[in-house]
Amino acid sequence: MTTLMVQGTTSDAGKSTLVTALCRWLARQGVAVAPFKPQNMALNSAVTADGGEIGRAQAVQAQAAGLASHTDMNPVLLKPNSDTGAQVIIHGRAVTQMDAAAYHDYKRVAMQAVLESHRRLSERYQVVMVEGAGSPAE
Repeated sequence: MTTLMVQGTTSDAGKSTLVTALCRWLARQGVAVAPFKPQNMALNSAVTADGGEIGRAQAVQAQAAGLASHTDMNPVLLKPNSDTGAQVIIHGRAVTQMDAAAYHDYKRVAMQAVLESHRRLSERYQVVMVEGAGSPAE
């Protein structure tokens, strides 16, 4: 198993598009590839086959890889509902609403969800194509 990560210098740098293209190219080469965005902040979401919620970009990336979308592809989704708060969705299910300070303390729980999802994807696919969030400097 290989994990590859695409990062950009800013949000909106084209990471989603590049990961989508790489998923499609790898799938056409016969490589079992899955997209993965550990944490995403977006209002636009898509429903997975099991009724969970993930970022729309990860659903498109799954389609490019020839896969049905799955909540492991975006284990932590934050849907902003104010300037400082968001609905927290873990493994496709809304768990709570939090402000930024409370989420900072919750990150350990969120990290466990991320690690579980990455492990499961790594066991099933030859390549896990990770889309970074924002930029490494943000």
